[in-house]
Amino acid sequence: MPETRGPDGAAIHYETWGSGHPLLLIAPGGVNSEIGFWERSAINPIAEFQSEFLVIGMDQRHAGASWNAPLGFSYDLTAGDQLAVLDAVGVERAHVWGGCIGVMYALRLASIAPERVSAIVGQDPVGLDETNSMDVFMRMFEPTIVLARTEGPGAVVASAVANPVFMANNAGGPYARRIAADGVFRDGIAAMTSDEYVATIERFAEAIWPNDPPLLTVTTDWLSSCETPLLILPGSDAFHPTGIAQMICRTAPHAHCLDVDCRSDAKKPATIDAIRAFLHEHVG
Repeated sequence: MPETRGPDGAAIHYETWGSGHPLLLIAPGGVNSEIGFWERSAINPIAEFQSEFLVIGMDQRHAGASWNAPLGFSYDLTAGDQLAVLDAVGVERAHVWGGCIGVMYALRLASIAPERVSAIVGQDPVGLDETNSMDVFMRMFEPTIVLARTEGPGAVVASAVANPVFMANNAGGPYARRIAADGVFRDGIAAMTSDEYVATIERFAEAIWPNDPPLLTVTTDWLSSCETPLLILPGSDAFHPTGIAQMICRTAPHAHCLDVDCRSDAKKPATIDAIRAFLHEHVG
């Protein structure tokens, strides 16, 4: 199981398929941005494109097999993780396909290291506009905070061991993967006071979902000067507002939006063809 090390020593798991121009995948799934979540996607880029590209999947820190990361979170660290994966595979420049939170990651990576990103497919971008609020993002952390306050961090540990997928079991907290896999870490969480644990979760929540509208990880000023080609597949719910996708395509000089229903049964074949054409057009 290949892995590399992030800027702070976090163990970052990745996998590769196929050959050709590199295509780095940054999965949907929020806190659980991990390779396995592509199987739940209406379009699975591993299955669709490994015959034409060097597809690189990775588990973001605290997700999947990349659970062995220090407490805390920052998008500078995760950009470093992504660059470390590209370096480990021997890739200088890659397309990036991000889903959900993965669009935030992809835009941040392009803002920090534009020379490493040849094009971005942005699937269901998240963000803040007039249709939602920070409560949409922060609500997922309430079950673990409530459990820690009412029953103590030991109850959080038990919940995480029972089901370590945070997006399916918010009560286990965002460190559930490591709690389940690492006995020493598990004992450390159980030994915390409720206030200590809650403070740790609040810091994590504010870091992974920063209150910085509309795009959370980059500014609209940067987006308006972004030279990276973007192909956007809009979302249509409070977490992935259609208006955020449309704003990206109005603002970025080299962005194009597909239809909101581009992944419907009727339109999906044409959508896959459009993505394929976009990826091949921007090789180089």
